[in-house]
Amino acid sequence: MGQFLAGFARPRLRRARAGALLTLLLLAGPLGATTVEGMRTHAGPEHTRLVLDLSAPARWSAFTLDNPARLVLDLADADLAFDPARLPLAQTTLAGVRSAEKAGGELRLVLDLTGPHDHTVFALDPVAGMGHRLVVDLRPQGAKPAAPSPVAEAQRAIVIAIDAGHGGEDPGALGPGGVREKDVVLAIAQRLKAKFDATPGFRGELIRTGDYYVPLRRRTARARDLRADFFISIHADAFDSPQPRGASVYALSQRGATSESARWLAAKENQSDLIGGVGAVSLADRDPVLAQVLIDIAMTGTLSQSLLAGGRVVDALGARTRLHSKRVEQAGFVVLKSPDIPSLLVETGFISNPEEARLLRSPRHQTRLAEAIFEGVRAHLEQAPPPGTLLAARQAQLANAPRYKIRRGDTLSTIAARHGIDTARLKSANNLASDRIRVGQVLVIPRS
Repeated sequence: MGQFLAGFARPRLRRARAGALLTLLLLAGPLGATTVEGMRTHAGPEHTRLVLDLSAPARWSAFTLDNPARLVLDLADADLAFDPARLPLAQTTLAGVRSAEKAGGELRLVLDLTGPHDHTVFALDPVAGMGHRLVVDLRPQGAKPAAPSPVAEAQRAIVIAIDAGHGGEDPGALGPGGVREKDVVLAIAQRLKAKFDATPGFRGELIRTGDYYVPLRRRTARARDLRADFFISIHADAFDSPQPRGASVYALSQRGATSESARWLAAKENQSDLIGGVGAVSLADRDPVLAQVLIDIAMTGTLSQSLLAGGRVVDALGARTRLHSKRVEQAGFVVLKSPDIPSLLVETGFISNPEEARLLRSPRHQTRLAEAIFEGVRAHLEQAPPPGTLLAARQAQLANAPRYKIRRGDTLSTIAARHGIDTARLKSANNLASDRIRVGQVLVIPRS
């Protein structure tokens, strides 16, 4: 009988324990409550990013309001432990951020905007020392990316689009001592741009100029907006052990080229795009078979140019740093998939290797890497300059220029003076790195 009564007592005991647990949870706060611990902004040239640092994953909804333009973000079971007045808004398209607590434990954030915006809201999981985050991307409606100033086709510079990988909330690979891939590759990209800008006939353009993220497809689209002749994406490799080291160079794989060809033909937004770089070849109103042929020709030519330039970059890197691979590798990286822009991805070293991590954060080594990439790409483009460029016009001029065979007693300065040109121009026309010449050598004499 005692056992029978005890059987009835156990459910009451369970209910009593459950009630006590519920009381403790109510005293502790809402179940699954999320705290907004901080906010920060990233200002890019084409968008503003607002990041909310959260104590836990959040459930949210968002909608826009007009007159004035606002984005309203509601977070369920959330509270705010950060003053939005502390947010830096300079150079962003945010006019202000306000907060309010709603019934049921809901937190409302109102983003005052400088005008109508398109928005994207998404969550990021913890990574690289950062916790849960909610990201709001804001893009002004009707804004167009800056395009290069128009110049005469025969006088234009060769445009090199330089893409520093990762950025913003995406730090990339992490190395010993807290070195971050996104910082290293931006520093190398800036040095590479400076090299091209200082070279007549070239101009470097950075895909990202600061610490913000650019979506992968937008990176290649930005290069096309800039009418780039060549695209270089800079990264730093990583592995789950510290042993691997060395730089690698990648071009697009044949499988990647084939899949991209199909994607271009299938995507309606690409039908009015141009292929062939600066040359105007439109896919609009083309017969499907002809469009396929045009795309295949463009992809084949682009891949060929990428591989040739990549070989020169590998050689130049090998003279300055250790190589992980002594040939151009091929892979289906998204940033290499522009049908009409020769593209390379350069892994500058293994940031997971302690010695290479130390080198990659060294300004001196960053300069060496930039010099190698610059040297390889420049050498290729000087030999095969894109049509309509200053270098192409110069190459055509040199093709018809007179030649001079060096005799005993000649010097560069005397030869230059005899033909009414300066020594520097004579050296440039013949790709001479020094004043050393030899008897029997043939020099191109550029026209004065």
